[in-house]
Amino acid sequence: MRLGLVIDLDTCVGCHACAVACKQWNTSGTTGPLTDYRPYGEDPSGVWFNRIRHYEVGDYPNNKTINFPMSCMHCEDADCVTVCPTGASYKRKEDGVVLVDQTKCMGCNYCSWACPYGARELDRESGTMKKCTLCIDRIYDESLAEIDRQPACVITCPAHARFFGDFDDPDSEVSRLVRERDGRQLMPEVGYNPTNRYLPPRLSTPIPTDDVRRPGLAGKVKEWVNKAVAR
Repeated sequence: MRLGLVIDLDTCVGCHACAVACKQWNTSGTTGPLTDYRPYGEDPSGVWFNRIRHYEVGDYPNNKTINFPMSCMHCEDADCVTVCPTGASYKRKEDGVVLVDQTKCMGCNYCSWACPYGARELDRESGTMKKCTLCIDRIYDESLAEIDRQPACVITCPAHARFFGDFDDPDSEVSRLVRERDGRQLMPEVGYNPTNRYLPPRLSTPIPTDDVRRPGLAGKVKEWVNKAVAR
């Protein structure tokens, strides 16, 4: 079994609901959008297991905004595990999930430096490293309905841009999406073989310009502007 996520970059709207839901389930109870501690103090701080980056690609009118969620990739060859001096960082054999044993972590930051994805953050309050756990407590909780045994980010996503499943099962939804939509690894050149995959954005329709929507409007605007400047 090899559990992980597929993220559809064509569908993600960058709403940050996944990040907030992750934080709410894993760290903050009912205060997901706030920092973990001292949210209204002079030195607020905290940890986010999932962050969303935003990029603009292409040139107008062929440009497109890409919202790019990033969290732990649960790599097959995870250097964050091999560099850990205490054995706190480890990869589970039964499902491939990478975790941090909070009782062993001494906050040395070695694993954070080894991760090319910036997926680990040091919690200054506990002095230990935190990261995405794939909501390990949810996905194996038999008291929950089967549909709810998924990471909080997947359940919450309003655009249905996130999918969870077993990549070793060729018939699983995540395996099918990777085959059909050319799912790709992030930075495969570093050799970590990340489990998570991204579905690339499809080609977008060019944004209509004023000249296309209302012929002659752009020229009139320029004329008005030139008159105003001349005055």
